[in-house]
Amino acid sequence: MTARTHDLAAITALGVVVLLHPFGTISPSTAIIAILANQIGGITPDIDQPTAPFWRNLPITRLFGKFFDNLMGGHRFLTHSVLGLALFGFLSKMLLSFVHPLMPHTNIGYIWWAFMIGMTSHLVMDSFTKEGVPWLLPIPIKFGFPPLKALRVTTGKFAENWLVLPALAVVDIWLFTSHYPQILLLLHQRII
Repeated sequence: MTARTHDLAAITALGVVVLLHPFGTISPSTAIIAILANQIGGITPDIDQPTAPFWRNLPITRLFGKFFDNLMGGHRFLTHSVLGLALFGFLSKMLLSFVHPLMPHTNIGYIWWAFMIGMTSHLVMDSFTKEGVPWLLPIPIKFGFPPLKALRVTTGKFAENWLVLPALAVVDIWLFTSHYPQILLLLHQRII
């Protein structure tokens, strides 16, 4: 899937989780950072691709992108597996614990979950593509849904651009407009 589809899928997944499993009230700063973390998580698995948006937005893109491509075993390898999900979950938890003193009024637990939801949504969305995802790495089998490869989506082509992306947009519009009072309530009764 393309970056914009992953961005939309990540925020959709976050919205669904927050609305289905209310976790209490959050501060606006936690909400903003959690949404940012969710969007970063939504593109993090593509850190293993030198041409990914993550690397295009940094000053020294090609060098680090190629380094991570080799380090992670190539595109759709380690970062697109449960093992990679656990590794990035551990590293992001350490990073958030390290920077938490700089943002003491935020709940790093919520921010971490938002990041992980974004990462997981990336793997789920890539499972619908023809390439599939090696969920059970080190077992090198790539899994996809549906199992018949011919029925899966080709990245950046018609089905993604005209079916998947608009469907996610419609779900988001419905989700956030129909639950708008509940979302406001999460922010108005904040605990600092």
